[in-house]
Amino acid sequence: MDKQLRQLETFVARGSDGKTYSVRGYEHLGRVDALNAAQDHWESLGVAEYKLADGRPLRERQDGSFVVVGNDLELRRQRH
Repeated sequence: MDKQLRQLETFVARGSDGKTYSVRGYEHLGRVDALNAAQDHWESLGVAEYKLADGRPLRERQDGSFVVVGNDLELRRQRH
């Protein structure tokens, strides 16, 4: 199955270091084999992924905060 990411959202998060970060949320899509191969049809695989704007992956915690993978930097979504 072919897979791709589709960006769903971008938001600002405050890091435990006091800096502001841009976070991007993506969903994983899988191509569905259709009868008409001329048209691509993609469906959500039910998997979400978050990354910093520079590409570093994030792990979402149960409380809605994030941690940079391989680092102890914690991020919290900024509310307007």
